Amino acid sequence: MTILQANKIHKTYGNKFNKHEVLKGLDLSIERGEFVSIMGPSGSGKTTLLNVLSSIDRVTRGTINIEDHEITAMKEKKLAEFRKHHLGFIFQEYNLLDTLTAKENILLPLSIANVSKKEATIRFDRLAKELGIYEVKDKYPNELSGGQKQRTSAVRAFIHEPSIIFADEPTGALDSKSASDLLDKLSDLNDKLSATIVMVTHDMTAASFSNRVIFIQDGQIYTQLTKGEQSRQDFYKDIMKTQGVLGGVQQ
Repeated sequence: MTILQANKIHKTYGNKFNKHEVLKGLDLSIERGEFVSIMGPSGSGKTTLLNVLSSIDRVTRGTINIEDHEITAMKEKKLAEFRKHHLGFIFQEYNLLDTLTAKENILLPLSIANVSKKEATIRFDRLAKELGIYEVKDKYPNELSGGQKQRTSAVRAFIHEPSIIFADEPTGALDSKSASDLLDKLSDLNDKLSATIVMVTHDMTAASFSNRVIFIQDGQIYTQLTKGEQSRQDFYKDIMKTQGVLGGVQQ
């Protein structure tokens, strides 16, 4: 079942005297429960694509539907309400509040959504244990490692059970072991919860954890790879070959 449908997406920056078209009529669909990576050279439009799909930025032309809601037609107030209930975000720089503990950071989306304390505790305990941060729940961000911060950010993204999780270079600030730990956890949650994840990454290893990789070049989809029944190692090799043909993407 399609959860996200983008049709003829255009995104242009600048004015009539100096226009820069980043996305050029791009079409994209995401199925419920998919773990999709978006890759491409610097300047290809992959981050802009994630921003418009996740409602962080507005398209210039085109339509985006999530759960049969056309977010491109929504006014700001309605869009903010939709984002609060349906979308989760994992950013490269964690975006945790330094004055709150890990647990308090995680529970913020539920306090905004008026979820009961009992239900919030059930969700927190399950996800915090799943991502291995339950033991550090009472620590503040400056007491956590980079990997612990990003897993805290991931729990916060999942806690309100959104329709889609958008992840922008979630392993970019992590060492290889912490990155692998996080991606293992995201892959597990994708399987266990049928969570839909859309991730922008420049890292072929990170992309190999997903089910499908979409390669962007010059504001359009260049090609796609689907993992299918392959091992992650074989999928990584396919990604590497495609990236070699595409060129310009650094691991």
